[in-house]
Amino acid sequence: MPTEAQNTTSSPWHAGEIALQEKVGVAKRMDEVGRRVLRDHLIEQHRQFYPQLPFIVLGTVDAGGNAWATVRANRPGFLESPDARTLSVRLPREQLDPADVGMDDGKAVAMLGIELHTRRRNRLNGTIHRTGQNGFDVRVGQSYGNCPQYIQLRDFEFARDPIQPSGYDPVSFGNLDGRPAEMIAKADTLFVASYVDRDNEGRQIDVSHRGGRPGFVRIGEDGVLTIPDFAGNLFFNTLGNILANPKAGLVFVDFESGDLLQLSGDAAVVLESPEIAAFQGAERLWRFRPTQIVYRQEALPLRWRSRADGRSPNSLMTGSWDEAAARLRAKALARS
Repeated sequence: MPTEAQNTTSSPWHAGEIALQEKVGVAKRMDEVGRRVLRDHLIEQHRQFYPQLPFIVLGTVDAGGNAWATVRANRPGFLESPDARTLSVRLPREQLDPADVGMDDGKAVAMLGIELHTRRRNRLNGTIHRTGQNGFDVRVGQSYGNCPQYIQLRDFEFARDPIQPSGYDPVSFGNLDGRPAEMIAKADTLFVASYVDRDNEGRQIDVSHRGGRPGFVRIGEDGVLTIPDFAGNLFFNTLGNILANPKAGLVFVDFESGDLLQLSGDAAVVLESPEIAAFQGAERLWRFRPTQIVYRQEALPLRWRSRADGRSPNSLMTGSWDEAAARLRAKALARS
């Protein structure tokens, strides 16, 4: 747990984020950036952006303090902003989704609006105001745009009525074997939810995108996932949250089938390791040990097609775990 080395009450960042910003020598600059770009409202272009989206990524926390990430879909227009401080969401409750238990009235929530066919994205967090079983409003706490790095271009279509259930019950797994392992092994994208409880400011949840070359997430023999952290916006929302509170929720999407894999568990930031230098593009690592694993077949009504030229240029400049292992072996041989 980072110490309060400075007064974070007046800072746009919390202690975990500041600790990592200090580590890379950008704390003063990011304090200025944060005051400029972290807004308590949606700017006009973001108010116009959300109604275009066919899905939204959500981050929630259940009664046991477990973080969950999920993806929910509906026809474009299901998100709208009646005023600059509100985002209205037309989605029915989904009891089969483990993240739904954190979507009651008054709960904190994180949202990521991301357009895979343009690489545009916007993040916000806020508080849920339930308008009924078929929707809710989010009172904006923080809203800000994000860079398009590491997003793979994909075009979407609906495979069924988005309100129609998949017809499959969730399946819980005790470990990352079978279908969960298969989804992680081929993934070039994941979404991660994390959170902190800030003094006098309540719970603040974040849900973020992570991308890389297929297989950039490694499953260890002990069932722990290891994920490289590449150059980004230096906000350190995810890793700062994990540093302050080692809870996280991950969701992997099979973009061809609409399957979802949702994991909740414990996370840790790795700032010193030979694997960091061995993995091309990595600036640090983080590890995740799942305590709950939920697989939901065809949970999403959407299907995506990858574009032939859609691989993110940023992802092309990153490495793989096989390459990292080969570099470490070569170093070990050179020393022997």
